[in-house]
Order: sequence, then C-alpha cells, then structure tokens
Amino acid sequence: MITRYRVGLALSAVMLAGGAYAAQGSHSREKAKSTPLIDSIQGADLYKAYCASCHGAGAKGDGVMTASLKVKPSDLTRIAARNGGTFPLMRMERIISGEELPPGHGSSQMPVWGPIFSHVERDQDLGRVRIDNLARYLRDIQVK
Repeated sequence: MITRYRVGLALSAVMLAGGAYAAQGSHSREKAKSTPLIDSIQGADLYKAYCASCHGAGAKGDGVMTASLKVKPSDLTRIAARNGGTFPLMRMERIISGEELPPGHGSSQMPVWGPIFSHVERDQDLGRVRIDNLARYLRDIQVK
C-alpha cells in the first residue's frame, strides 16, 4: 500500500519527529505501535489530534510546537492558493501517508501518519479512510 517511508515531512504534526521511514523500517513499526490512535475517523478530529500542535488550531502554521521545530510548519489554509487555486487532494493524501515529500523541503520534519493510521489490526483498511478524511478536511478549510 505505502511504497516507501521517508525521513520526517514538513507538514509536521503532533507527536512524532519523523525520520526516513525507508531507512528506519523497524522504527516506523515501533512508532505505529506506540502512537495512540484516536477513535474518530473524522477529518477535523484527526487534524486536532495529530496536526494542530504544530500547524495550530486554525492551520496557519502557528501551533504550540512551532518554537521547537527547525522548519516552520506551513499554513495549511493556503495549499490551494499555492497550487493555482486548486487543492491537490491526491497529492495531499500521498504527503500525509509518507508516499511523497512536499517540494522544496529536502528531508521531512513532519511525522508520516500512514503507518500510524493503519496500525490497528482489526481495521487496517481504515488507515486510507483516515488519510482521505484528513486531506478532505484540509481541502475544506482553504481560504477563498
């Protein structure tokens, strides 16, 4: 499902300080087992639990963890504006899952949520649903 994992990702989220998952193979499995997974699969709830501490409650890149990060988290409300007015849903899903790095960021600082969202044995298929719901939430909060 996920072809490779990479070191961190600049969309940075809550609890992890991502690493090159391809290079850290077993590390990503350990993190997936140790990172708590919330019960909700709703995009807004996922954002609040996994993204807001870095990107901020309003997704402007001003979360409480910002001061401790090397790279300032991006303003997630302007993704469409940075892409000619179109929100790249599929690309955002690949970034959240760790299948793609955002351009211009080199190695990533953002935790890759794909393995965490899919680590529950009984509902691994919901990992993709969580990723899709989070990406659609980001699409819905774009500034007009």
